[in-house]
Amino acid sequence: MSSHAPDHTRVIPLRPAPAAREPLWRDVVGDVLRRERLAQERTLKDVADAARISVPYLSEVERGRKEASSEVLAAAARSLGLGLADVLSLAHRELARSTSSRTSPARASLGEVRLAA
Repeated sequence: MSSHAPDHTRVIPLRPAPAAREPLWRDVVGDVLRRERLAQERTLKDVADAARISVPYLSEVERGRKEASSEVLAAAARSLGLGLADVLSLAHRELARSTSSRTSPARASLGEVRLAA
């Protein structure tokens, strides 16, 4: 018989660290709209009036709290002298830049095909 006591120490595996949250599209689009508005030194009221949307709604869109329809985004873009495609392109670039550091090497470049033999 062994004279030492049984080992009751349990090894509890650590949970993997949570992955960094990818930005939401509405957050990125809102940031683009706000950045463009501020670059033009315009107020929320000025842009909202020109877009024919309410100031509180535009504020919510800029803060990523509301998922704006394509009609609202197009109106906001026009009021800033941009097209909807311009806003979406700027948002896409911002999204790609913010996620590039978290992307695996295999997915680092969109549109690139890698074949393994």
